[in-house]
Amino acid sequence: MFKHLFKLIWNKKKQNFLLMSEMLVSFLIIFAVFSLIVFYYDNYKKPMGFEYQNLWMVNYNNTISTKNTDSLNMFYENLRQNIKTMPQVKEVSFCSDNVPFSNNRWSGDVHYKKLNPNADYYNADDNYKHAFNLKLSEGRWFSKEDAAAKYKSVVINEELKEKLFGKDEAIGKLVGQDEKKFNMKVIGVVQGVKAKGDYFPAKEAIYIRTDTGSYRGLGKMMIQVTPNADAAFEGHLYKTLANYMKNSNVEIEHMVNKRKSTNLFSLVPMIVTLIVACFLVINVALGLFGVMWYNINKRRGEIGLRRAVGATGQSVSSQLVSESMILATLSLIVGSFFAVQFPLLNVFDLQASVYLVAMALSIVFIYLLVLVCSLYPGKQAAAIYPAVALHEE
Repeated sequence: MFKHLFKLIWNKKKQNFLLMSEMLVSFLIIFAVFSLIVFYYDNYKKPMGFEYQNLWMVNYNNTISTKNTDSLNMFYENLRQNIKTMPQVKEVSFCSDNVPFSNNRWSGDVHYKKLNPNADYYNADDNYKHAFNLKLSEGRWFSKEDAAAKYKSVVINEELKEKLFGKDEAIGKLVGQDEKKFNMKVIGVVQGVKAKGDYFPAKEAIYIRTDTGSYRGLGKMMIQVTPNADAAFEGHLYKTLANYMKNSNVEIEHMVNKRKSTNLFSLVPMIVTLIVACFLVINVALGLFGVMWYNINKRRGEIGLRRAVGATGQSVSSQLVSESMILATLSLIVGSFFAVQFPLLNVFDLQASVYLVAMALSIVFIYLLVLVCSLYPGKQAAAIYPAVALHEE
């Protein structure tokens, strides 16, 4: 049976080559779409790494003219204490501008022995962990004791620990921003934070403790509030901040809303790709349907002869569907050869499982597409009467 089908396909190799080319291009496009979908879904399942539901972000600019570091520290420490006295406030933290769900990023290499992976650098105070509710997996967070430490205390996330130390112990290891100067001591490891939203993985990160001169460069205040904090409290908080930090531009944003806008922006590439893929799939489906319909009309004599010598309508329909599936299989073999290069060459630095799952889904999708497009023409072929077809010949 298969030998006969292959012979029929080979006899019409020029026509079938164009049909196989359409299937091959469709497979590659669908493979790209499914790779993106699987990548997003795989990241979406992972934990966020911090609690954003009751977290507010205050943007401000430092307008304090004093050059005295102690006076500046006292100014912001008094502000922290005043805000924490409010019953709706649970924690207050001053940090750098590159907070999660923002467009700011501070990155650089982290050196350890001969390794130097790139990571995001965050300036964080002693209250940062409690404001974000970060999950410690090893060691501890910053404390006042670190101010007098010989080396600068840092906390890294699990992703950076994997790059630097693998399965070895990270606590107590010395790392540095320069390959010749290892002056930062790892005191803790936290769960990775998905700073770019639900659909992107947590990137390697290192948290550096703020020192006495850090307040001049900080521009974000993270405030964790209680669930009952409403618009009235937000207005009261804004007035308190504006009156205390005169001539400063104060803006309050909710991290819940920041997450939504970040996720919507992340979905734009996938939405555009899906729209293009849908148009392509529709065109390919119409093309496959049209080509098969045309082939049936050209083979009416052949089909009539088969029916005349005893072939049933079901067998004729099965033959045409089988020919289409064999053509799809040949196209998928070639397409899979190109698709499998992505995990082998580590293209776009994605996990191999993303490509493998996307390839499996693409194969199933193309088979279903070809099957659906060939069923109706096959049914029409089965309805051809031998006498009518042979009379036309």
